[in-house]
Amino acid sequence: MLDSLDLPNARNEGLILAESLRASGLTTHAVRALLASGELVRIRRGIYILGAAWRGGHSADRYRLFVRATVLAAEQPLVLSHHSAAVLHDLPIIGPWPQVVHAINNDTAGGSSARFTTSHRSVAEPETVMVNGCAVTSLPRTLIDVAASSIFLVGVTMMDHALRVDQERVQVERRRGTLGTPALTKDALYAELASVNPRSGGAQVRRVIEFANPLSANPGESLSRVRLQELGFEIPELQVSFVVKGHEYWVDFFWRGVRKIGEFDGKIKYTRGAILGDRHPGDVVVVEKNRENLLRPFAKSFDRWDWDTAYSPRRFCDFLAEHDVPRA
Repeated sequence: MLDSLDLPNARNEGLILAESLRASGLTTHAVRALLASGELVRIRRGIYILGAAWRGGHSADRYRLFVRATVLAAEQPLVLSHHSAAVLHDLPIIGPWPQVVHAINNDTAGGSSARFTTSHRSVAEPETVMVNGCAVTSLPRTLIDVAASSIFLVGVTMMDHALRVDQERVQVERRRGTLGTPALTKDALYAELASVNPRSGGAQVRRVIEFANPLSANPGESLSRVRLQELGFEIPELQVSFVVKGHEYWVDFFWRGVRKIGEFDGKIKYTRGAILGDRHPGDVVVVEKNRENLLRPFAKSFDRWDWDTAYSPRRFCDFLAEHDVPRA
């Protein structure tokens, strides 16, 4: 039966419409059988996905599919906003994605919620872009909306990522000799904040913009910086380079005053996949250990921590105090 799903699956980038199933010759009984076996998953009424694709995706993948399915099922066109725009902009989150779809709708009285959607009124008409066939708020507007309505950690994580990725995009374009749009900057985000002028959360957005740093290389490093700030420890320099025997090595964090190196040690470094290519995880551990040995003469101490440590404020506070990280 799965062979019959190939064409409708390809047409909608993974989403399969009920009419496509019928056009492929699948009866109602056959669709029910596929659902019962798990070969097919219903995302919204009349919209499906292959079971293997649904189960194999990360939470962001599943939320992105749910958002796109909700757009397809909507009676009126939706302008996606907040977290729903963020997931289509490929912004990361620490914590769960929402269970509803967020959209801008100035015809609603204040914010309103339905079973699958939450609508927001907007003081400023948002600039929109098309992503995966969906109208979404622009990247700057999305970052402002999320920062205004989420906890500090979520806003910083997304803004760090957006600033870094957009700077990398411009660098690649320059190397290729192409001229694209300028990189996203904090000035542009402050200007967007002034334009949006959110009814609440404006002060937090300003804090997020001020704290955001494109040198934060991944969400784990963003999490670490936020925890350091929350717990009252000194924020270190990011991505500091050391030249050893003619080779340049970069470290995640460096407290120059006490010559301490810190590294966020995400487990992804030691997991097979695109990060490692054909290398064995054990080989990567050896390389990291050798790198650490080369850098130790440049610092009085070299400390590593992982997701579990950084995510728990109490555990991270104990770790930082035990390893003599300076207070702010």
